[in-house]
Amino acid sequence: MTSFLSLWLPILLSAVLVFVASSIIHMLLSWHKSDYPKIPDEERVREGLRALAIPPGDYMIPRPSSMEEMKSPAFQEKMKQGPVAILTVMPNGPGSMGKPLALWFVYCVVVGFFAAYVVSRALPRGAPYLQVFQLVAVTAFIGYSLALWQMSIWYRRSWSTTLKSTVDGAVYALLSAGAFAWLWPR
Repeated sequence: MTSFLSLWLPILLSAVLVFVASSIIHMLLSWHKSDYPKIPDEERVREGLRALAIPPGDYMIPRPSSMEEMKSPAFQEKMKQGPVAILTVMPNGPGSMGKPLALWFVYCVVVGFFAAYVVSRALPRGAPYLQVFQLVAVTAFIGYSLALWQMSIWYRRSWSTTLKSTVDGAVYALLSAGAFAWLWPR
């Protein structure tokens, strides 16, 4: 075992590296450009949704109120007629990146925290670089990537979007692993 407190620097460095890498991936590369295509007749859709004044939140259309209703012929007809959608409504106004970026950094620290916990319980001080790298890479990959798959499995998010984000997660995991292996206590 390794003292968990001795891993604060790799936790923070890995978070910074992932934050910078994700900024490069999302702002400089066109890798995610096609993740959310423009909806047909956007203005008409916006007018219709604006008239409803839907509060910010997550919605499902159509949405049954019970399992019994889901089985009903009327609900099945709604499903056939469509549209069938999952909708996230965000607050109106100019989009601010400050809060999401801060939350993303906190998330990166949390993934680093869990990777540090796992590797500190499994490996002693002075463990070989490759052992630290492998264990952190797998743990960080789980934190950055695997939960994304649920969105494609259950909510039909595009698999291409999920797979691209999984590749991003692999990059983040490798950067985290490098930081931990480099700064592992000797």
